[in-house]
Amino acid sequence: MRKSAAVLLPLVLAGCGGGEPAGPPGVSVEVGAQELDVRPVQYCLDGEGQRYETAPPILEVSPGAAISLTVPEAVAERGWSVQVFDEQLEEIIGEVDVPAGERVFDEITTDDVVPPAFYLVVVEDKGGDCGEFSGAWPVGFLRAGGDLGGTPSSSAPPAG
Repeated sequence: MRKSAAVLLPLVLAGCGGGEPAGPPGVSVEVGAQELDVRPVQYCLDGEGQRYETAPPILEVSPGAAISLTVPEAVAERGWSVQVFDEQLEEIIGEVDVPAGERVFDEITTDDVVPPAFYLVVVEDKGGDCGEFSGAWPVGFLRAGGDLGGTPSSSAPPAG
């Protein structure tokens, strides 16, 4: 019996975390019939700013498809925004603040961004346990005719 109690004690203690996830939370993205959980590239976990080697997922999408982003309750409580980036995730094109306490943002479609390839980045508001460091969840979108990660579509043809 003594051995079983020793095995059960760590299992019981492992469940005493107040319901907090062991790792960083994901953000849900829905476009048409596609749904996925996006992992952060950075997040404040247990008061420590963490960076992750996470490649942003890329979704191939139809023109005019509605995009829905859902954040965890803790992110909604702190506040968040959606940043729109170019096809190389280098230049910010725009930003939309989401009303405080809202978990879902569904007021954007794949046609709302001019380039056919772009990234949306969910950015948690600063000011939590990590001060200026906040969570960020990027996801790429590729409409017909777009190209992510190559030469920007706006580049001029080579002189000949």
